[in-house]
Formats: sequence, structure tokens, C-alpha cells
Amino acid sequence: MEEKTQSTTISVKSFITSVLILFVLMALTYGLTFIVPPGEFDRVMENGQENILPGTYKSVEGGISFVKWILSPLLALTAYGGATMIAIIIFLLIIGGTFNALENSGILKYMLDKITNRFKDSKYQLLYAITFFFMTLGAVVGSFEEVVPMVPIAIALSYSMGWDALVGLGMSILAVGFGFSTGLINPFTVGIAQKLSGLPMFSGIGVRLVSYVVVYLLLVIFLSRYAKKIEKNPEASLAYNPDKMAQHSNIKEDYKRDEKLERGLFSFALILGIGVGIILISSFVPLIQDIIMPIIALMFLLAGIVSVLSSGTPLKRYLSLFGKGALGILPAAFLILMAGSIKYTMMESKIMDTILYSSISVISLIPRGIVVLFIYLIILVMNFFIASGSAKAFLVMPLITPMVDLVGISRQVSVLAYAFGDGFSNLFYPTNPVLLISLGLAGVGYKSWMKWSFKIQVQILLVTSIILLLAQSLGY
Repeated sequence: MEEKTQSTTISVKSFITSVLILFVLMALTYGLTFIVPPGEFDRVMENGQENILPGTYKSVEGGISFVKWILSPLLALTAYGGATMIAIIIFLLIIGGTFNALENSGILKYMLDKITNRFKDSKYQLLYAITFFFMTLGAVVGSFEEVVPMVPIAIALSYSMGWDALVGLGMSILAVGFGFSTGLINPFTVGIAQKLSGLPMFSGIGVRLVSYVVVYLLLVIFLSRYAKKIEKNPEASLAYNPDKMAQHSNIKEDYKRDEKLERGLFSFALILGIGVGIILISSFVPLIQDIIMPIIALMFLLAGIVSVLSSGTPLKRYLSLFGKGALGILPAAFLILMAGSIKYTMMESKIMDTILYSSISVISLIPRGIVVLFIYLIILVMNFFIASGSAKAFLVMPLITPMVDLVGISRQVSVLAYAFGDGFSNLFYPTNPVLLISLGLAGVGYKSWMKWSFKIQVQILLVTSIILLLAQSLGY
């Protein structure tokens, strides 16, 4: 049986583009170490997290040597948060191996033929439903990295419906990121931020629910308009790939049930469904939240093994396919290390706290009416360097909370500004590993993604700014 091109192989062009962008950002960050004076806050460990002590900022000796900067992608693994980076890399290798096995065993194509045949006359209802599913995962349980295994499925499904990779990315990783950002009952942003601010967990949900609905409507309108444009003229796609479009263009009118593949597909859906159930349960069980990524990786690995073997593929062939798939996704690990090196350089040179201290200090000089927008801006800037929502909450909220008390801004509004600032830019910044990996899986360059998503990002920025100002004026 001839093997097909791996759906999870990182595109060479998008990989090179991402490497160049990240290297420029690494160089700019290194340049900042010569301009920004080093300083730091005192920190204390509480419940496994480093918390800043407000009012303890002081100047210190800092800087980073050129050798350390060059080695920073590797040294980042030894720093605080390095274990998480290693976990993400292992997680992605499992995704690459499993999807290559699913594709070359015929299960993935069988699934796409089945879905395409079922929804060929109601494809936009399918787009709305998938977008809603992913947005809800992000908004309710704080899923983001965990949905990467489903991104290649959404992309392949998008091609099957006559669209392109951008629509697939939009209704999967963009949707989950936007849902994550609205923070409906997101335990990793709103939950932690409210806890640090002394607010009841998940209080003030009404405004966040309105934000969720508005963002969902903006996103599905954006996606459906673009999808209809691609249907009329495939060459108008910003990620035009005639080979992929041709590969998925023929909907099987003569679709026939295959018992072996049906058995494999059922096994895959069942085990993956259990995994989604665990993600939902994790919102209410802190112990599961701490190990959710290893659990999802294990469930996905198990789903691949059981489904491929039950469809009739020999174990030896499965292992060969898995190995080749993992190798195809390996370049993603390098992108993760480069993105992580930027935060490492700032922390090692001790300029991160100086930038944070300077930003927070400006709040007292800003008119009260727009303080909340400045808080939004601070989080947007910090998110460029620190992708983790929970880590950023522990870093920033202890400083922002006393500041907003002094200027008369409610803590609830500051939490909302934090949630917005932490999330939406994840799908735009080239320092976010999940975005880089998803683009690599889709074969979409960052330049094309930026051009395509810029309009919706601007819309979201304007709408969320208005929501924040209204919330502040109404005493939220």
C-alpha cells in the first residue's frame, strides 16, 4: 500500500518563515537587554506558583552573555516552565505519529467521506456547529493546546467541503482561542485572576456571556463570508493549494459502509469522546487540571492504536507509520524552543520585571476613563513574551489589583481586561507555540495568516475595548 503525504508534516516554507520571524524577535529581545535597566520584584512560592510581592521592586545586576543568548532555546528547557515545554513537544510528537497512522490506514479519509456525504447540502450549518464546539471548549474549560490534535481533522474537513486550510484553522484553533479569551468560566484565566483579586470565582459571568455571543457572531460571519468567496473562486484563497483542493474535491455520492474502517472509526471517536469528557470534567476537578495535557496525549495515543489496529492494519506497519509521522512533526519542537527562548532571555537578563514595573507605574498618570484600556494594553504586551495565561495572572494581577483600587476601577473590570488581553492575541503573535504549530500543520505561512486574520483581530480589539469601557461606566 502506497503511503500518502503526511497531513501533519510541517511545511518547509512555513517552517523557514517562522524560524526567520522568531530569530528576528530573539535578536530584538537581546537588544533590549542593553537598553532596559535590570530589576526585579521579590517572589514567593505559593501552591507551586511564583507570586510577585507588590512594592518590592528594586534595581539589580543583570544582563545575559552572547553565548547564553545563542543557547537560550536549549537553556529555556532548564528554566521555570521548561517541563511544560517538554510536555508540549512530546504531546505534538504523539499527534504527528497518530495522524500519519490514521491517514495511511484509511480511517481519516473514510471519516471525511462519511461526514462530507452527510453534510454536503448543509455545509454552513456544519461550520457554525464546529465553530461553536471549539469556542465553547475554550470558554468553558480553558482548552487551547489540548485541541491541537483536532486541527488537522478540521483542515481536512474544510478541504472536503470545498474551502481551504484557513477556514479549517478558523473554525478550530481560532475558535478555541477566541472562546478561551472571552473567559466565560475559563479556570486558567478568569478563575485564577479572580482568585488573586479576591473575587468569587466565575462571578460577573453576565458580561462575559455577552462577550462570548458577540465574538461568536463576528467569527462565524467572518468565516462564512470567506468560505463562500473561496467556493466561487478557489484561487482567491490566501492559502491556495490546488493539490489539497483536488484531493478532497470529489464528494462520494456512492459512499459505502466499510465494516473494518467503521469499526476503527467508532473506536477512535469513542476514545476521543472520552477524552473530551475528561476535559469538561477537569473544569471542576483541580487535580485533573494539573495533568490534563498528559491525559489527553495518552487518550489520543490510545485512540490511534486501537482504531488503526481494529481496522486491520498490522502492528508492525502501525509502528512504522507512527514513527514517520512523529519525525514529520519534529521541526515544531524547534519552533517551540525558539519561542520559549524569548521569555528566557528577558527573565535571565532581569528586564522583564522592569518592563512590568514601568507599565504599571504609568497607570496612576492616566485619566480614569481609559485606565482599563491601558490595563488591556499591558496584558497584550506581556502576552507577546509570556503565552501562559495562568503564569501571566500570577505575574501581573498582584500588581494591577492595588493599582485599580487606588484609581477607583473595579477589580471585576480589571479581570475582564486581563482575560481579553491574555487570549485574543494568542492567535496573532508569532511567539505563541500553538499558533506556529497549527500553521505548520496547515502548511500556511505566518504572513498569509496575518493578512487573513488581521481584519477579524481588529474587529475583536474594537468590540472588546467598547465592552470594557461600557462595563466600567456601568459599574460592573
